[in-house]
Amino acid sequence: MVVGVCTIDLHLPGTGSLKDKRQILLSMKERIKKAYNVSIAEVDGNDLWQRAVLGVACVANEGRYVNQVLDGVLNAVRANPSVELVDHHTELY
Repeated sequence: MVVGVCTIDLHLPGTGSLKDKRQILLSMKERIKKAYNVSIAEVDGNDLWQRAVLGVACVANEGRYVNQVLDGVLNAVRANPSVELVDHHTELY
């Protein structure tokens, strides 16, 4: 069993309130959950309007598959025009 964890640091330049931020993140998290069958949650920056840190987890039999899924998640985040990917870090256990 391989567990992959990816931490994604985001900047949300168009948000003017926590409500705006939560709407953007909720929509993005739901699309990613459906498309990639991963667990995803905001893990830091909860009280900041224009910053968010997401944690994404994936479990599978092969590390290669886990990397493929997490790369897909990162590509989906990059494709979202409402957010800017600042940094990310991926670990396999």
